Amino acid sequence: MTFAHWLPFAIASAILVAIPGPTVLLVVSYALGHGRRYALATTAGVALGDFTAMTASMLGLGVILAASATLFSVLKWIGAAYLIYLGVKLWRAPVGVGDDAPDTSETRTGRIFAHAYAVTALNPKSIIFFVAFVPQFIDPHLAMTPQIVVFEATFIVLATLNALAYALLAAAARKVVRSPRVQRVVNRTGGTLLIGAGLFAAAWRKSAT
Repeated sequence: MTFAHWLPFAIASAILVAIPGPTVLLVVSYALGHGRRYALATTAGVALGDFTAMTASMLGLGVILAASATLFSVLKWIGAAYLIYLGVKLWRAPVGVGDDAPDTSETRTGRIFAHAYAVTALNPKSIIFFVAFVPQFIDPHLAMTPQIVVFEATFIVLATLNALAYALLAAAARKVVRSPRVQRVVNRTGGTLLIGAGLFAAAWRKSAT
């Protein structure tokens, strides 16, 4: 694969991952609510979630989802319900002053990693999207597997760096968010956006892909 062949895919992927979606909302909300110490956990969850979704797409799950309305609907409702659940949790999250926010089970690093992973991986739209997106850049005259590996690695690295950048920026902004009242507004805004994303995902039609 030449650099000229790879570059358009990298540019398109960079633009796509920069557009805020449910994953970015979750990353920013956790960073604003709990600080930089959770940036790596959420970023790792996003990276593994993207790896899962892209690998599943390349293995053919995307084709199955595109053909099966029932399976697509099941995954869609699971993902939507999970987003709404996280939104409600964030809305009700306790607040503290500065870095002394209460340490609850919902703010443990492992739990936050799992939330970021699930939101990223449990998205049937992403799986189908990868099936439609990646082949546009495949050169049929070259071996397919090495191209898929390079494209998948490129997308995951870009998505990971993007999530980390959002998390670090949000964590830096948190330094000005010291009062419990402002933190509560941030949590409830993020929670509302996640709930809205869940409702949108639930209403989204398979025919839109």
